[in-house]
Amino acid sequence: MTILVIGATGRVGHHVVDQLVTRGAAVRVLTRDPSKAKFPAGVEVAQGDLLDIDSLRAAFTGVRTLFLLNAVTGDEFTQAIITLNIAREAGVERLVYLSVIHADRFVNVPHFAVKLGAERMIEQMGFSATILRPSYFIDNEWMIKDVVLNHGVYPMPIGGKGVAMVDARDIAEVAAIELIRRDQAPGRLPLETINLVGPDTLTGADVAAIWSDVLGRPVAYAGDDPSGFEQTMAGFMPKWMAYEMRLMAERYVSDGMIPEAGDVERLTRILGRPLHTYRDVAKGIAEASK
Repeated sequence: MTILVIGATGRVGHHVVDQLVTRGAAVRVLTRDPSKAKFPAGVEVAQGDLLDIDSLRAAFTGVRTLFLLNAVTGDEFTQAIITLNIAREAGVERLVYLSVIHADRFVNVPHFAVKLGAERMIEQMGFSATILRPSYFIDNEWMIKDVVLNHGVYPMPIGGKGVAMVDARDIAEVAAIELIRRDQAPGRLPLETINLVGPDTLTGADVAAIWSDVLGRPVAYAGDDPSGFEQTMAGFMPKWMAYEMRLMAERYVSDGMIPEAGDVERLTRILGRPLHTYRDVAKGIAEASK
């Protein structure tokens, strides 16, 4: 039987596909434009999107297990509900869903509330599911690297409580391990939720200090001003999305994204290796930008 990967072209999804192929799984991906998608040999590509019911139904043919990653869009919740319903209609019960850490607490942030709603639907519909709750992606730093490298400022208002940033490669490998485990299980496995965090819980000042050390020159933290962050984001994304990013940043500042006891140890045990660190990623960004 086949594992269907939805969200396969993004920063996490393409790593999930690679990890599944490495583990010998039969993989199908759903993408709007197969001509722009590059996947390893043997990966089956289905064309369609989550609001095209016919293409979605076709994509689920012969599928036993689903990886679902919804992009942050204005209709994200509708997409999630429809996909889960079509999965159930197709007889698919085995599922790994990419949610977000603190989805049950940061409910004023739209894409957190959406994912909490999807989590509740997954539980109420009786899926045999692993819900993955990642923290802030270290990989987001590629988007702000020019500000750091060229202006000596770390611009993300992540606050002073601490954020346990996680690498997309670690997210994807845990997802693949869980997909294989559920796909190969002789029967239904219980619902499970896993927080995906990095090994270090870092404040804005901590991150600026790491960049200063990596670059050998001062990098300042821009401070805890989500309103300024919103204005910057509105320059290259829809204003509703920039506002949503502001709401998320406000929760970074007020609450942080702090792991629960045992999260890091659990992930290390699942992966059988240490988690990627922020410092290592920062070094990689600096080297790639020379």
